[in-house]
Amino acid sequence: MNGHLDELAQAGERLARHGDYKHVAAALVEQAADHSHSDLTALYTRQKSKWNLFHRRGKRGIPKILELSKEFESFIEECQKSIVLSQPCGGLFDQLFLLAEMTSGMLLPLRGKEGVEALLILNSQHQHHYQAKRFHFLDSLSRLAGGLLENALMAQEVKKQLQTVESLERYQGAIFSSMENLLVTTDEAGKIQYWNPRAQEALGLMEGDQGTSFAHRFQSSLDAKEIDGLSKLEKEAFITEGIFRRHEGEDMDYALTATPLRGKRGKKEGTTLVFADQSRERELRNQAQSAVEERRIIKDMFGRYLSSELVSTLTENPQQVRLGGDERHATVLFADITGYTAFSEGKDPGYVIEVLNAFFEQAVELVISTGGFIDKFIGDCIMAAWGVPLEKGGEDAVGAVKAALGIHELVRSQSRSFFQGDASALRISAGVASGPLVAGNVGSRRRMEYTVLGDTVNTAARLEGLAQAEDVLITRATRDLLGEGFLIEKREPVRVKGKAQPLEIFNVKGFA
Repeated sequence: MNGHLDELAQAGERLARHGDYKHVAAALVEQAADHSHSDLTALYTRQKSKWNLFHRRGKRGIPKILELSKEFESFIEECQKSIVLSQPCGGLFDQLFLLAEMTSGMLLPLRGKEGVEALLILNSQHQHHYQAKRFHFLDSLSRLAGGLLENALMAQEVKKQLQTVESLERYQGAIFSSMENLLVTTDEAGKIQYWNPRAQEALGLMEGDQGTSFAHRFQSSLDAKEIDGLSKLEKEAFITEGIFRRHEGEDMDYALTATPLRGKRGKKEGTTLVFADQSRERELRNQAQSAVEERRIIKDMFGRYLSSELVSTLTENPQQVRLGGDERHATVLFADITGYTAFSEGKDPGYVIEVLNAFFEQAVELVISTGGFIDKFIGDCIMAAWGVPLEKGGEDAVGAVKAALGIHELVRSQSRSFFQGDASALRISAGVASGPLVAGNVGSRRRMEYTVLGDTVNTAARLEGLAQAEDVLITRATRDLLGEGFLIEKREPVRVKGKAQPLEIFNVKGFA
């Protein structure tokens, strides 16, 4: 008896040397094989509804996925006891023989908090191989290993969560420390819900301001027309500029973009307000010389939102990006996250930002790789344009549709690195329009923003509003530029705001 306990203690000590799940599981198989002199030892772990081979020792050719009958699985789950077969019996339990030449075997369930999490299976070519001594040793070892594996899983999960938290803190810290824009969100009643550190500093927000009326809190700092415009905001973005009056210190010259947060049925459920502190930007720009300033502005304006080839062209020819606007024929894309408002409700703002940025990170690369320009992010929506600042004719429409289809493919991919967990049901709807627009720097020499304006932009935004998840709705003008490389279905004409006649639209299903 003492010898049995000594062997078990030694084997347990070898298992306990390893802290992570992978090494504990491998050590279990090796210790079980050494002490039982089995011809075959294998550990299968549960992954969803399958038993997958995790580690083996002995004869090759055993299945990588263990196919057990439902009756046998139910017996293992309900009984949760070790099973020993001294010889084949021709019945239910013969499933524990992993190869035809095996004549005796053991199955030891390893229990976790959710039930049986793994199966340790030992086979021998000799009948009656697993006598009482081997049985008691292996049964005790498997019980000990089950606890160690459960602890290893918990430690692994804690470590993963800690890494996620630390990564999020570093990521948010880097974003917020460099972010010039001031972010404030309100609920459907206009009460302040969230703000970022930059907004807290610049707007003088305090902890007690959460849940208070935005209009009341800032009635002395903003003009009445801005307050009124925000109160009437329903479907389209509200964009304005003005002076934010501070009680202490210098006033702030700002540009404001306010966008509604919409529910599943299009009902407004809140507002996102993004203030750009133009006073601060003016101070930074005034420090640079004129020639260097032109190139810096271009790189700052386009470096993150255009391919390096286009940025290089613009840097060498800054006159192509001048104050004022040029008429262009371009293609505009709006890509919005469907289900975003319902998903974000009640969740930690930091987590929601992480989900958005993980998606934007890959979607932006697709836009840039197809020759597009990221105009702006409007809440959970990407606005991009092809044909500005440099035109490529019919290639612009093709690039925009390729980007939209590519974003859908990213979202549908089983290996995607974003929209996971609670965000796994999120999808994208897209609207694309081609036609004349004005592209250029809007603002003043103190504060400029390169953007596109006009009916084509409005049409693309309204198409996106009509689109369902995974739709890519396009106009007739875009359809005529695409050629024969896409699968396109015609939709019923629709009436949109600002159009006297119904708008002819199409949905791009994929590549031909």
